[in-house]
Amino acid sequence: MQFHHNGYISEDPRVKPASGVGLNPPTKLPDNVDVLVVGSGPAGVATAAQLSVFSEYTTALIEARDSRLILGHADGIAKRSVEMFQAFGFAEEIIAEGYEITETSFWQDDPNNPGNIVRYDRSNDDPDKLSEFPHICVNAARVADYFIRFMERQASRTKPFYGVEFVTLEVGAGSDEYPVQVKVIDNGVERTINAKYVVGCDGARSRVRDCIGAGRSKVVSDHAWGVADVLVNTDFPDKMIKSVIHSAEGSILHIPREGGYMFRTYVDLGDLEAGDDSGEIRNTPLQVVLDKMNAILHPYKVDVKEVCWWSIYEVAHRVTDRFDDVPELERGIREPRVFIEGDACHTHSAKGGQGLNFSIQDAFNLGWKISQVLRGLSSPKILETYTVERQPIAQDLIDNDLEWAKRMAHAEEAGEESVKGFYSRLEEMRAGFATQYPPALLINGKADQSLATNVPLGKRYKSEEVIRRADANKVHLGHLHEADGRWRIYVFADSPKAGEVSKVAQWANWMATNPESPIVKTRRGGDINSVFDTKVIYQQGHREFEMTDVPELFKPVVGTSRLEDWNNVFAAGVTPGFNAAVEESIFDIQGISKDGAVVLVRPDMYVADIQPLDKPEALAEFLNPIFDACCCNCSCHKR
Repeated sequence: MQFHHNGYISEDPRVKPASGVGLNPPTKLPDNVDVLVVGSGPAGVATAAQLSVFSEYTTALIEARDSRLILGHADGIAKRSVEMFQAFGFAEEIIAEGYEITETSFWQDDPNNPGNIVRYDRSNDDPDKLSEFPHICVNAARVADYFIRFMERQASRTKPFYGVEFVTLEVGAGSDEYPVQVKVIDNGVERTINAKYVVGCDGARSRVRDCIGAGRSKVVSDHAWGVADVLVNTDFPDKMIKSVIHSAEGSILHIPREGGYMFRTYVDLGDLEAGDDSGEIRNTPLQVVLDKMNAILHPYKVDVKEVCWWSIYEVAHRVTDRFDDVPELERGIREPRVFIEGDACHTHSAKGGQGLNFSIQDAFNLGWKISQVLRGLSSPKILETYTVERQPIAQDLIDNDLEWAKRMAHAEEAGEESVKGFYSRLEEMRAGFATQYPPALLINGKADQSLATNVPLGKRYKSEEVIRRADANKVHLGHLHEADGRWRIYVFADSPKAGEVSKVAQWANWMATNPESPIVKTRRGGDINSVFDTKVIYQQGHREFEMTDVPELFKPVVGTSRLEDWNNVFAAGVTPGFNAAVEESIFDIQGISKDGAVVLVRPDMYVADIQPLDKPEALAEFLNPIFDACCCNCSCHKR
């Protein structure tokens, strides 16, 4: 954590000094807002948190409930989500609070003793080491709390407005500046709110989705499940291990929860008749669910002491045809003004554990794009990429989740080995790392993958350890990526021979001084790293060069105190005293060329471009269409 660059701080440095709209934060929902976020579920709070970083514009988060979420229905937090929590600054706290899943056990009927279940296999949770972060279980209400705390600490001092119910909206009914007219009921009073953009995070029965006419596909598994969070005493040996259980009596997905005493049980209630939309299964009594749970777990017994929450649901998989208000025939003609995230645009089975996680990914994808438009860095065409990127990924997720739900419900048809095998094949999806965006506006199809063979273009940047030159501390490079809307440029230096001019020095000079440099173009009198956070990683050990040898671009002068920032210079060399044969450098792990490379990472942590050091203009060529609002002298794109 870096602070003091705006003057000495003795209080909590996580609380940013108020500025802009935060100097006089509204106590009630304003009539005009830049962004109106509807719903304070996982997608809503994550979107508002990302937008709250900037105090130049007003973000309003509205929630029909009269207070914070008390009981969240989601529980599983994927590794990718914890990575994002790190960017928002609360990963360590929520990890300490959560239950960590390290393995899954698989149970079936004992062939030698029918009617009793027996453990037949175990599976490690992350055998391929996809991330250094854990897979945890935490109540979604606590996730929301952390995001809300984050936004309240930002310079904008953004807070939720409770007791505000969304009614309807109309694009174009407002003013030129605030074109979206929104009807709400604000603590019993009907009001009209005008917004530049609206983000609907109002769940599976989304009114925002209905207002923009986004069509939904529907695939129903014709299967019902009972779900309950319970406090129990039991002799089931894997009480605190995630377990997939199949017996002649049915199936259970058993998930331990945070706190060390509670677990969530998904209990198979059997097939529904095809086309049965009566909803009668939802009237199943709680005791039936608990009795079924005990029957499936035989010979083990569960003595339920308290039921914290329970529900009955039918498995339905849906995805909308678009995630914004622009129909296909109008794309490119008008800009999107309304967006939907999370359950408002895709729903899937709870047993895949992707509801909360995928919703937060939607938010992280969209939030920085809206902020970049509002800050006058990009034209609104960047907002078209939200549907283009997220809708196909959601469809892929639902296709895989549908297959998993079927196998969970009908293991006897698929075979137990097939259930475990399919579960293993979903490892990358379960962890949240299967997403790979194709080449388009925000992913460069002309990138040179050969320069960083283990840094896949379009996928999230996987962090590795480096040594910070200034203080000789080993740190994870990716952990320094904050949710602040900035792009990251990781410059992997060459290692010139004696007498040769360093390519990294030439690259840095071009980026710092050339009028065509994206760093120069996006700078408007503020810190040089206000849009692009540029870091350099040298191949040498950290004791083999001095900070005075480093180009000035990597030591930017920042803050009101105009202090030189030495925290952007790293060495890939191994730690002195460690066995170099055991401790690989980031160059080796990521397949970085010894001639150096430039890796561009988007604000949402996805790799956008890879270029050689001797072609800085190639990076500029890719970024120019993205930062098109910075490439003209007019104010046509300012928001």
